Amino acid sequence: FRRVLFRSFFTAVATLVTGAGPARAQLNAPPAAMSAKWYAVQVEDLAFQVEMPGIPDNRRIDDRSAKGTPFVLFSYSLEVGATAYVVQTAVYPADVDARQPRPLLQAALDARAQSLAGRKWKSVNWRELQGAPTAETVGVLPNGTALRQLLTMRGSRFVSLAFLGPETSPDAARFFNSLKFR
Repeated sequence: FRRVLFRSFFTAVATLVTGAGPARAQLNAPPAAMSAKWYAVQVEDLAFQVEMPGIPDNRRIDDRSAKGTPFVLFSYSLEVGATAYVVQTAVYPADVDARQPRPLLQAALDARAQSLAGRKWKSVNWRELQGAPTAETVGVLPNGTALRQLLTMRGSRFVSLAFLGPETSPDAARFFNSLKFR
């Protein structure tokens, strides 16, 4: 299951960073206007919403857990100028033990770190978000782009928010702080 989330996440990130792949949402606004209008984005099953500075492309990825149970990963991505936003969510199938979420989140962090410069996160901050265990991380991709990420689980729901762009951008904080579970 971790392999699938890792592969899907970095496929979305690679597409946004390189500009390759299927059509994607992009706003061609001057830098001063980029943060002016944000939109509430609700995931497919209305489990949570998050704000993004434009309307994202979305994808449904059908896959299977390590034990063969089907599940769906929903991915929402948006590129605005030199920054990119990615939201991904999936409900773990019953054959994945989500009763102890921190090891699952740590495994996702470890897998994603393999694509970072130096293969490690610059910082990892563990906390609770709306009662859910959460990790907020900062790393740098080999091309020098900062990757900020927020991973959380609520019950068997996995949620990942990723921001690619300036490490100290207030837009990353706004994006992460906008996450609201229903």
